[in-house]
Amino acid sequence: MSFSVPWRSYRTLSSLRTGLSRARHSKPDLEFDRDHVWHPYTSVTNPLPVYHVQSASGVRLKLSDGRELIDGMSSWWAAVHGYNHPVLNAAVEAQLKKMSHVMFGGITHDSAIELARLLVELTPAGLEKVFFSDSGSVSVEVAMKMALQYWVSLGHPGKTKFLTVRGGYHGDTCNAMSVCDPVTGMHTLFQGVLPLNLFAETPGCPFGGPWDEARHLADFRQRLTEHHSTVAAVVLEPIVQGAGGMRFYHPEFLVGVRRLCDEMKVLLI
Repeated sequence: MSFSVPWRSYRTLSSLRTGLSRARHSKPDLEFDRDHVWHPYTSVTNPLPVYHVQSASGVRLKLSDGRELIDGMSSWWAAVHGYNHPVLNAAVEAQLKKMSHVMFGGITHDSAIELARLLVELTPAGLEKVFFSDSGSVSVEVAMKMALQYWVSLGHPGKTKFLTVRGGYHGDTCNAMSVCDPVTGMHTLFQGVLPLNLFAETPGCPFGGPWDEARHLADFRQRLTEHHSTVAAVVLEPIVQGAGGMRFYHPEFLVGVRRLCDEMKVLLI
């Protein structure tokens, strides 16, 4: 069964909404934004000021007052190729002419298959399944749920804990918050509600510095040895702890954690 709505009906509804919006909200844009838009990481009652961006190109944001800013945050690391990149713009336009979106349950399409092919080619042998998520937080949440489901399916429902290191940040959804640093992870308000997980010390082996496995892995090894029977997975930012202070740790720490997880039958996220 299908139905269609005449295009002029959409135009009529759009005009009605626009008229109502103007009648009810005649405030200047920034004043309206302050009163009605709750931005991330700021107070709802006394929000921080915001920059009003009109356009973006490359690494620069052009503001409504004519100033330009360099986006050193790269849109929270999501615009690594810069803004208004002609190749990305052309790809978006071409996709929109086909379809903007379809649900992924029971449906697939060429773009998803092409991306999955690229990812499988990049990953080591054994990592050959792709699950698409819509954000970093959700990807961590999904991975943690997969780990729990994995152990239940193998008959080990008691492996429900996660082990990570202090200083980490993994997202703002509930399970992801539970493995962020309990003190500096911006989520102390939710203590007592979040699942209680396990924390080893922050890696004390800087990138490029000397590596001493016995010393640098001691605390992590001890905690995993004590709790491996109840730990579903280790959750770790590889090499760099981003929001925790851009701390780069020695690559051998990650190699050692991988080896310990294999030895003690624990998954690594």
